[in-house]
Amino acid sequence: MALSRVCWARAALWGSAVTPGPHVTRKLQLVRCGLAWGAPRSSKLHLSPKADVKSLISYVVAKTKVINGKYHRFLGRHFPRFYVMYTIFMKGLQMLWADAKKARRIKTNMWKDNIEFHQLPYREMEHLRQFRRDVTKCLFLGIISIPPFANYLVFLLMYLFPRQLLIQHFWTPKQQIDFLDIYHALRKRSHPEILCYLEKVIPLVSDAGLRGHMTELCTKKALSRAMLLTPYLPSFLLRHRLKTHTIVIHQLDRALAKLGIGQLTPQEVKSACYLRGLNSTHIAEERCRAWLGEWLQISCSLKEAELSLLLHNVVLLSVNYTGTGR
Repeated sequence: MALSRVCWARAALWGSAVTPGPHVTRKLQLVRCGLAWGAPRSSKLHLSPKADVKSLISYVVAKTKVINGKYHRFLGRHFPRFYVMYTIFMKGLQMLWADAKKARRIKTNMWKDNIEFHQLPYREMEHLRQFRRDVTKCLFLGIISIPPFANYLVFLLMYLFPRQLLIQHFWTPKQQIDFLDIYHALRKRSHPEILCYLEKVIPLVSDAGLRGHMTELCTKKALSRAMLLTPYLPSFLLRHRLKTHTIVIHQLDRALAKLGIGQLTPQEVKSACYLRGLNSTHIAEERCRAWLGEWLQISCSLKEAELSLLLHNVVLLSVNYTGTGR
């Protein structure tokens, strides 16, 4: 064994012609392979650089966009009605997610600055109010989706009853107009009853001029849409909701008066009128602004103890508006 090692060493160093044994030949082959391949690579070389990671992410994102575009074109060609529903649903989810992030940011700022809801600017106050109503509506769908396999039934109900179960983010443009008209007709049915109660209290008004003016108000029946909450609640809950809703509207009116009606976009103006009882869907923007200005004059002049008059104002101002035949 010692002699073979010596022979192998001489052959490796000086190129001796001595032929080593098979064991030595195998070792020599391994050494030569090692020299040919070089030194073992460091483990650090196996880690991808940041540039490669970013390139990989960009590639994956680009491929995903291409596949998504092909998928949309396939749905649009072969299933056009389903594609419209799918597009509206995805956009609705995006808008709802954006609303949730904005509401969270507003609540975080309220906590950091130690301010209350009525101290917020108008747009932030209105966003929180609307987002709470949307979440309440979505909460019902979440509850009925809890049982196993109930999500299939939920999708069917959403398709059959979009007005009752879905928020406006998931309505088509045509549905938004049609559903507002339906709500307008539903709310309008309560006006005669409210006006009947007002007529009953006319004799109790001592001032003759006010009594005559109130009679004139109650005899105009060009009804329009009003803001009313669902009546299918216990009386004490309904009173609480009416009181809370009236206070919120009054706080919104004060914030809007501070901001100025001229700062609102056309859509914001129509939404504000819609909330306060006017069916603004078929009314021009200028008339909506004029109506909203009249509303603010009355609302901002009321004190907290007189807020019940604001509920009657919802009916009277919309009833006596002649700018629409609906």
